[in-house]
Amino acid sequence: MRIIAGRWRGHRLKAVRGRGVRPTTDRVREAWMAVIGGDVEGAKVVDLFAGSGALGLEALSRGAAEVVFVERAKNALTTLRANIKLLGAGGECRIVAGDAMAFARRLSEGAFDLALADPPYDLGLGQRLLELFAEKEFAQELWVEHRSSEAMPPLPGLRQRRYGDTTLTTVKRDG
Repeated sequence: MRIIAGRWRGHRLKAVRGRGVRPTTDRVREAWMAVIGGDVEGAKVVDLFAGSGALGLEALSRGAAEVVFVERAKNALTTLRANIKLLGAGGECRIVAGDAMAFARRLSEGAFDLALADPPYDLGLGQRLLELFAEKEFAQELWVEHRSSEAMPPLPGLRQRRYGDTTLTTVKRDG
C-alpha cells in the first residue's frame, strides 16, 4: 500500500494486519482521489473507519489542510499512528479512538468539507452512514466505499462509481 500522489507520492504505508481486514486497493483509492480532484485542496477532512489511515493520508498528501481519523480497533490505531509518524504528519492530524458511527452522530451540520468512509463490508454501515447524512449533513460531501451488492438509500443527488466488487457512493450537502 502506498501514497498515490502529492507530496508523499510513492511512500509506502503499513497495512493493518488481521482477519477480515480489507484495505482499499491502490487502484480504487487512486480513482477515488481523481474524482474528488481539487476539492481536497485546503479541505478539512474526516476519515471514518480509518483503518491504516490511507484515505486521509492520501488527502493530506494532495493538499488537505487537516484530517481527523476515527477508528476503534486497537491494531488499526497502532498502524494508523505509525503511518502518521512515518510521514511526519502529526501536526495536521487528530486521531479519535472510538466508534465512527457514534462520532458522526455527534457532528454538527457542515462540520467538515469532506467525509471519507470505508466501513467494514456486509454490516450495513455504509447504508446507515448515508441515512445519517440525509438527516444531518455533517460535511459538504460524503464518500462511502462499499461492496457493490450493498443497496444504498435513494438520496437526491446520489452518485455511484463501480470498480468490480467495490462501489464508491457520494452525496453532496444540499445547502
